[in-house]
Amino acid sequence: MPNSGEIKPHEQDAASAIQHATDRAILDAAQHIAAGHLVAFPTETVYGLGADASNSMAVARIFDAKERPRFNPLIVHVADLSAARRYGEFSPGAIELANAFWPGPLTLVVHRHTGCSDEPRVCDLASAGLPTLAIRVPAHPVAQALLRASGRPLAAPSANRSGHVSATLARHVADDLANRVSMILDGGATLHGIESTILDVTGDRVRLLRPGAISRDQLEHVVKQPIEISHGTSSERPSAPGQLQSHYAPRALLRLDATTCAPNEALLAFGMNLPPTVGPVINLSPSGDVLEAAARLFAALRELDQTGVASIAVMPIPMIGLGDAINDRLRRAAAPRR
Repeated sequence: MPNSGEIKPHEQDAASAIQHATDRAILDAAQHIAAGHLVAFPTETVYGLGADASNSMAVARIFDAKERPRFNPLIVHVADLSAARRYGEFSPGAIELANAFWPGPLTLVVHRHTGCSDEPRVCDLASAGLPTLAIRVPAHPVAQALLRASGRPLAAPSANRSGHVSATLARHVADDLANRVSMILDGGATLHGIESTILDVTGDRVRLLRPGAISRDQLEHVVKQPIEISHGTSSERPSAPGQLQSHYAPRALLRLDATTCAPNEALLAFGMNLPPTVGPVINLSPSGDVLEAAARLFAALRELDQTGVASIAVMPIPMIGLGDAINDRLRRAAAPRR
Protein backbone atom coordinates (compact mmCIF):
# COMPACT_ATOMS: atom_id res chain seq x y z
CA MET A 1 0.00 0.00 0.00
CA PRO A 2 1.12 3.62 -0.50
CA ASN A 3 3.36 5.08 2.18
CA SER A 4 2.28 7.95 4.41
CA GLY A 5 4.16 10.51 2.33
CA GLU A 6 2.42 9.64 -0.93
CA ILE A 7 0.66 12.44 -2.75
CA LYS A 8 -3.08 11.93 -2.75
CA PRO A 9 -5.36 12.67 -5.70
CA HIS A 10 -6.21 16.34 -6.28
CA GLU A 11 -3.39 17.62 -4.02
CA GLN A 12 -1.16 18.56 -6.96
CA ASP A 13 -1.53 19.82 -10.49
CA ALA A 14 -1.01 17.31 -13.28
CA ALA A 15 2.18 18.97 -14.55
CA SER A 16 3.91 18.24 -11.25
CA ALA A 17 2.60 14.66 -11.42
CA ILE A 18 4.68 13.92 -14.54
CA GLN A 19 7.53 11.54 -13.74
CA HIS A 20 9.97 9.88 -16.09
CA ALA A 21 9.06 6.20 -16.25
CA THR A 22 11.95 4.78 -14.24
CA ASP A 23 11.68 1.47 -12.39
CA ARG A 24 11.14 3.39 -9.15
CA ALA A 25 8.41 5.54 -10.66
CA ILE A 26 6.62 2.48 -12.05
CA LEU A 27 6.62 0.90 -8.58
CA ASP A 28 5.22 4.14 -7.15
CA ALA A 29 2.56 4.13 -9.86
CA ALA A 30 1.63 0.56 -8.92
CA GLN A 31 1.09 1.78 -5.35
CA HIS A 32 -1.27 4.47 -6.61
CA ILE A 33 -3.17 1.80 -8.57
CA ALA A 34 -3.41 -0.39 -5.45
CA ALA A 35 -4.85 2.56 -3.52
CA GLY A 36 -7.57 3.09 -6.13
CA HIS A 37 -5.99 6.18 -7.67
CA LEU A 38 -5.58 7.12 -11.34
CA VAL A 39 -2.29 6.81 -13.20
CA ALA A 40 -1.69 7.96 -16.77
CA PHE A 41 0.78 5.85 -18.72
CA PRO A 42 2.00 5.50 -22.30
CA THR A 43 0.98 2.75 -24.65
CA GLU A 44 2.10 2.34 -28.25
CA THR A 45 -1.19 3.98 -29.35
CA VAL A 46 -2.00 6.92 -27.05
CA TYR A 47 -1.60 7.64 -23.33
CA GLY A 48 -4.07 5.74 -21.15
CA LEU A 49 -5.77 6.80 -17.94
CA GLY A 50 -5.41 3.69 -15.82
CA ALA A 51 -7.13 2.30 -12.76
CA ASP A 52 -7.62 -1.11 -11.19
CA ALA A 53 -10.35 -2.67 -13.35
CA SER A 54 -11.48 -4.84 -10.42
CA ASN A 55 -12.09 -1.79 -8.21
CA SER A 56 -15.42 -0.18 -9.06
CA MET A 57 -14.62 3.01 -7.15
CA ALA A 58 -11.34 3.39 -9.00
CA VAL A 59 -13.11 2.86 -12.32
CA ALA A 60 -15.74 5.42 -11.31
CA ARG A 61 -12.89 7.90 -10.82
CA ILE A 62 -11.93 7.38 -14.47
CA PHE A 63 -15.43 8.39 -15.58
CA ASP A 64 -15.37 11.34 -13.20
CA ALA A 65 -11.96 12.56 -14.35
CA LYS A 66 -12.85 12.21 -18.02
CA GLU A 67 -16.43 13.46 -17.60
CA ARG A 68 -17.22 10.35 -19.64
CA PRO A 69 -20.75 8.94 -20.16
CA ARG A 70 -21.21 5.92 -17.89
CA PHE A 71 -22.63 3.86 -20.76
CA ASN A 72 -19.38 3.98 -22.75
CA PRO A 73 -17.36 0.81 -21.96
CA LEU A 74 -13.63 0.87 -21.23
CA ILE A 75 -10.77 -1.22 -22.57
CA VAL A 76 -9.19 -3.54 -20.02
CA HIS A 77 -5.42 -3.94 -20.38
CA VAL A 78 -3.66 -7.12 -19.31
CA ALA A 79 -0.09 -8.38 -19.59
CA ASP A 80 -0.54 -11.32 -21.98
CA LEU A 81 -3.00 -13.71 -23.64
CA SER A 82 -2.89 -16.06 -20.67
CA ALA A 83 -4.11 -13.26 -18.41
CA ALA A 84 -6.75 -12.22 -20.96
CA ARG A 85 -8.19 -15.73 -21.02
CA ARG A 86 -8.77 -15.54 -17.27
CA TYR A 87 -11.27 -12.74 -17.83
CA GLY A 88 -12.81 -13.49 -21.22
CA GLU A 89 -13.87 -16.41 -23.39
CA PHE A 90 -11.66 -16.71 -26.45
CA SER A 91 -12.78 -18.65 -29.51
CA PRO A 92 -10.15 -20.32 -31.72
CA GLY A 93 -10.45 -17.36 -34.10
CA ALA A 94 -9.93 -14.87 -31.29
CA ILE A 95 -6.85 -16.77 -30.14
CA GLU A 96 -5.49 -16.70 -33.68
CA LEU A 97 -5.90 -12.91 -33.82
CA ALA A 98 -4.35 -12.49 -30.38
CA ASN A 99 -1.35 -14.61 -31.36
CA ALA A 100 -0.91 -12.55 -34.52
CA PHE A 101 -1.21 -9.05 -33.04
CA TRP A 102 -0.60 -9.22 -29.29
CA PRO A 103 1.12 -7.52 -27.67
CA GLY A 104 0.05 -4.64 -29.87
CA PRO A 105 -2.66 -2.12 -30.85
CA LEU A 106 -5.57 -4.57 -31.17
CA THR A 107 -8.55 -4.71 -28.79
CA LEU A 108 -10.77 -7.80 -28.84
CA VAL A 109 -14.36 -7.73 -27.56
CA VAL A 110 -15.10 -11.15 -26.05
CA HIS A 111 -17.70 -12.68 -23.76
CA ARG A 112 -17.01 -12.43 -20.04
CA HIS A 113 -16.13 -15.62 -18.23
CA THR A 114 -19.17 -17.04 -16.47
CA GLY A 115 -17.24 -19.47 -14.28
CA CYS A 116 -15.32 -18.87 -11.09
CA SER A 117 -11.77 -17.56 -11.11
CA ASP A 118 -9.12 -16.84 -8.52
CA GLU A 119 -8.30 -13.62 -10.39
CA PRO A 120 -9.82 -10.28 -9.32
CA ARG A 121 -13.07 -9.85 -11.23
CA VAL A 122 -13.35 -6.98 -13.68
CA CYS A 123 -16.11 -4.75 -12.32
CA ASP A 124 -19.31 -4.24 -14.28
CA LEU A 125 -18.73 -0.49 -14.55
CA ALA A 126 -15.64 -1.11 -16.67
CA SER A 127 -17.79 -2.76 -19.34
CA ALA A 128 -20.83 -0.50 -18.81
CA GLY A 129 -22.84 -3.50 -17.62
CA LEU A 130 -22.39 -5.41 -20.87
CA PRO A 131 -21.85 -9.20 -20.89
CA THR A 132 -18.70 -8.62 -22.91
CA LEU A 133 -15.23 -7.24 -22.23
CA ALA A 134 -12.94 -5.20 -24.46
CA ILE A 135 -9.44 -6.55 -23.77
CA ARG A 136 -6.01 -5.53 -25.02
CA VAL A 137 -2.40 -6.56 -24.41
CA PRO A 138 -0.30 -3.41 -24.95
CA ALA A 139 3.21 -3.63 -26.37
CA HIS A 140 4.72 -0.52 -24.76
CA PRO A 141 7.38 -1.52 -22.20
CA VAL A 142 6.12 1.02 -19.64
CA ALA A 143 2.57 -0.29 -19.92
CA GLN A 144 3.84 -3.85 -19.58
CA ALA A 145 5.96 -2.96 -16.55
CA LEU A 146 3.04 -1.23 -14.84
CA LEU A 147 0.72 -4.18 -15.47
CA ARG A 148 3.22 -6.59 -13.95
CA ALA A 149 4.09 -4.33 -11.02
CA SER A 150 0.45 -3.71 -10.14
CA GLY A 151 -0.70 -7.31 -10.64
CA ARG A 152 -4.11 -6.04 -11.71
CA PRO A 153 -6.03 -5.67 -14.96
CA LEU A 154 -6.07 -1.98 -15.81
CA ALA A 155 -9.10 -0.20 -17.22
CA ALA A 156 -7.53 2.52 -19.33
CA PRO A 157 -9.31 4.76 -21.82
CA SER A 158 -7.34 7.53 -23.47
CA ALA A 159 -5.98 10.04 -20.94
CA ASN A 160 -8.05 13.07 -21.91
CA ARG A 161 -11.43 14.62 -21.13
CA SER A 162 -14.22 12.67 -22.82
CA GLY A 163 -14.70 13.86 -26.37
CA HIS A 164 -11.43 15.84 -26.40
CA VAL A 165 -8.38 15.05 -28.50
CA SER A 166 -6.41 12.03 -27.29
CA ALA A 167 -3.02 12.48 -25.59
CA THR A 168 0.16 11.41 -27.40
CA LEU A 169 2.60 13.09 -24.97
CA ALA A 170 2.71 13.26 -21.17
CA ARG A 171 2.24 17.03 -21.29
CA HIS A 172 -1.01 16.53 -23.25
CA VAL A 173 -2.32 14.59 -20.24
CA ALA A 174 -1.21 17.38 -17.93
CA ASP A 175 -2.89 20.00 -20.12
CA ASP A 176 -6.21 18.18 -20.20
CA LEU A 177 -6.61 16.51 -16.80
CA ALA A 178 -5.28 19.24 -14.47
CA ASN A 179 -5.36 17.78 -10.92
CA ARG A 180 -7.55 14.80 -11.81
CA VAL A 181 -4.72 12.26 -11.97
CA SER A 182 -2.32 11.14 -9.23
CA MET A 183 0.65 10.40 -11.47
CA ILE A 184 1.70 10.60 -15.13
CA LEU A 185 4.38 8.18 -16.29
CA ASP A 186 6.33 9.91 -19.06
CA GLY A 187 7.45 7.47 -21.74
CA GLY A 188 7.88 10.02 -24.52
CA ALA A 189 5.79 10.33 -27.67
CA THR A 190 3.57 7.39 -28.51
CA LEU A 191 4.49 5.30 -31.55
CA HIS A 192 1.22 5.13 -33.48
CA GLY A 193 -0.54 8.25 -32.23
CA ILE A 194 -3.96 6.72 -32.87
CA GLU A 195 -6.02 4.32 -30.78
CA SER A 196 -6.20 0.56 -31.08
CA THR A 197 -8.33 -1.23 -33.64
CA ILE A 198 -11.36 -2.84 -31.97
CA LEU A 199 -12.80 -6.15 -33.20
CA ASP A 200 -15.91 -7.92 -31.97
CA VAL A 201 -15.11 -11.64 -31.96
CA THR A 202 -18.18 -12.78 -30.02
CA GLY A 203 -20.10 -14.08 -33.05
CA ASP A 204 -19.56 -16.24 -36.10
CA ARG A 205 -18.22 -13.30 -38.09
CA VAL A 206 -15.53 -10.86 -37.01
CA ARG A 207 -16.83 -7.28 -36.88
CA LEU A 208 -14.76 -4.10 -36.99
CA LEU A 209 -16.12 -1.78 -34.30
CA ARG A 210 -13.44 0.91 -34.52
CA PRO A 211 -10.68 1.38 -37.11
CA GLY A 212 -7.30 1.96 -35.55
CA ALA A 213 -3.57 1.33 -35.67
CA ILE A 214 -3.94 -2.09 -37.32
CA SER A 215 -5.48 -1.86 -40.78
CA ARG A 216 -8.40 -3.89 -42.05
CA ASP A 217 -6.14 -5.47 -44.69
CA GLN A 218 -3.76 -6.72 -42.02
CA LEU A 219 -6.64 -8.25 -40.07
CA GLU A 220 -8.24 -9.93 -43.07
CA HIS A 221 -4.90 -11.50 -43.95
CA VAL A 222 -5.15 -13.38 -40.64
CA VAL A 223 -8.87 -14.21 -40.50
CA LYS A 224 -8.99 -15.23 -44.20
CA GLN A 225 -12.43 -13.68 -44.71
CA PRO A 226 -13.95 -10.22 -45.16
CA ILE A 227 -14.43 -8.36 -41.90
CA GLU A 228 -17.83 -6.78 -41.38
CA ILE A 229 -17.82 -3.07 -40.55
CA SER A 230 -20.00 -1.74 -37.75
CA HIS A 231 -20.36 2.01 -38.13
CA GLY A 232 -20.48 4.39 -35.17
CA THR A 233 -23.66 4.66 -33.18
CA SER A 234 -25.47 7.49 -31.48
CA SER A 235 -27.30 5.01 -29.26
CA GLU A 236 -26.94 5.01 -25.51
CA ARG A 237 -25.49 1.49 -25.47
CA PRO A 238 -22.33 1.38 -27.59
CA SER A 239 -20.67 -2.06 -27.59
CA ALA A 240 -17.12 -0.73 -27.47
CA PRO A 241 -15.14 2.46 -26.76
CA GLY A 242 -15.01 5.14 -29.43
CA GLN A 243 -18.40 4.41 -31.04
CA LEU A 244 -20.21 7.61 -30.07
CA GLN A 245 -20.75 9.82 -33.11
CA SER A 246 -19.50 13.02 -31.45
CA HIS A 247 -16.13 12.03 -30.08
CA TYR A 248 -12.49 13.08 -30.18
CA ALA A 249 -13.72 16.67 -30.61
CA PRO A 250 -11.61 19.84 -30.29
CA ARG A 251 -13.26 23.11 -29.26
CA ALA A 252 -13.05 24.50 -32.81
CA LEU A 253 -15.47 23.24 -35.44
CA LEU A 254 -14.01 21.02 -38.16
CA ARG A 255 -14.78 21.47 -41.85
CA LEU A 256 -13.87 18.22 -43.59
CA ASP A 257 -12.63 17.56 -47.13
CA ALA A 258 -11.77 21.23 -47.52
CA THR A 259 -10.10 22.44 -50.70
CA THR A 260 -10.10 26.10 -49.61
CA CYS A 261 -9.28 27.86 -46.35
CA ALA A 262 -11.03 31.01 -45.15
CA PRO A 263 -8.96 33.85 -43.62
CA ASN A 264 -10.32 33.13 -40.14
CA GLU A 265 -9.68 29.38 -40.31
CA ALA A 266 -6.76 27.18 -39.42
CA LEU A 267 -5.69 24.51 -41.89
CA LEU A 268 -5.02 20.87 -41.11
CA ALA A 269 -3.16 19.95 -44.27
CA PHE A 270 -2.09 16.75 -45.97
CA GLY A 271 0.27 16.41 -48.93
CA MET A 272 1.99 19.10 -50.98
CA ASN A 273 -0.81 20.97 -52.79
CA LEU A 274 -2.10 23.29 -50.07
CA PRO A 275 -4.77 25.94 -50.64
CA PRO A 276 -3.84 29.58 -49.92
CA THR A 277 -4.25 30.50 -46.27
CA VAL A 278 -3.37 33.31 -43.87
CA GLY A 279 -4.12 31.41 -40.66
CA PRO A 280 -2.25 28.70 -38.72
CA VAL A 281 -1.25 25.63 -40.71
CA ILE A 282 -0.09 22.18 -39.67
CA ASN A 283 0.66 19.59 -42.32
CA LEU A 284 0.09 16.05 -41.09
CA SER A 285 2.38 14.69 -43.79
CA PRO A 286 3.86 16.79 -46.60
CA SER A 287 4.86 13.54 -48.33
CA GLY A 288 1.31 12.15 -48.18
CA ASP A 289 2.16 9.30 -45.78
CA VAL A 290 -0.97 8.21 -43.87
CA LEU A 291 1.14 6.48 -41.20
CA GLU A 292 2.92 9.76 -40.44
CA ALA A 293 -0.44 11.55 -40.53
CA ALA A 294 -1.95 9.12 -38.02
CA ALA A 295 0.96 9.59 -35.62
CA ARG A 296 0.58 13.40 -35.74
CA LEU A 297 -3.21 13.71 -35.87
CA PHE A 298 -4.18 14.34 -32.25
CA ALA A 299 -1.20 16.55 -31.42
CA ALA A 300 -1.93 18.64 -34.53
CA LEU A 301 -5.60 19.07 -33.63
CA ARG A 302 -4.62 20.13 -30.12
CA GLU A 303 -2.10 22.67 -31.38
CA LEU A 304 -4.50 24.22 -33.90
CA ASP A 305 -7.31 24.29 -31.34
CA GLN A 306 -5.08 26.23 -28.93
CA THR A 307 -4.66 29.05 -31.47
CA GLY A 308 -8.23 30.12 -30.69
CA VAL A 309 -9.63 29.82 -34.22
CA ALA A 310 -13.35 29.18 -34.55
CA SER A 311 -12.94 26.49 -37.19
CA ILE A 312 -10.34 24.22 -38.75
CA ALA A 313 -10.39 23.35 -42.44
CA VAL A 314 -9.28 19.75 -42.93
CA MET A 315 -7.89 18.68 -46.26
CA PRO A 316 -8.99 15.28 -47.65
CA ILE A 317 -7.16 12.23 -46.33
CA PRO A 318 -7.15 9.19 -48.66
CA MET A 319 -9.03 6.10 -47.46
CA ILE A 320 -6.04 3.82 -47.71
CA GLY A 321 -4.33 1.97 -44.86
CA LEU A 322 -4.64 4.02 -41.67
CA GLY A 323 -6.47 6.73 -43.61
CA ASP A 324 -9.65 4.85 -42.69
CA ALA A 325 -8.92 5.31 -38.97
CA ILE A 326 -7.92 8.97 -39.43
CA ASN A 327 -11.16 9.77 -41.26
CA ASP A 328 -13.17 7.90 -38.63
CA ARG A 329 -11.69 10.16 -35.92
CA LEU A 330 -12.25 13.30 -38.00
CA ARG A 331 -15.89 12.43 -38.74
CA ARG A 332 -16.58 11.95 -35.04
CA ALA A 333 -14.77 15.18 -34.15
CA ALA A 334 -16.84 17.05 -36.72
CA ALA A 335 -20.19 15.57 -35.65
CA PRO A 336 -22.83 18.05 -34.43
CA ARG A 337 -22.45 18.88 -30.74
CA ARG A 338 -25.28 18.15 -28.31
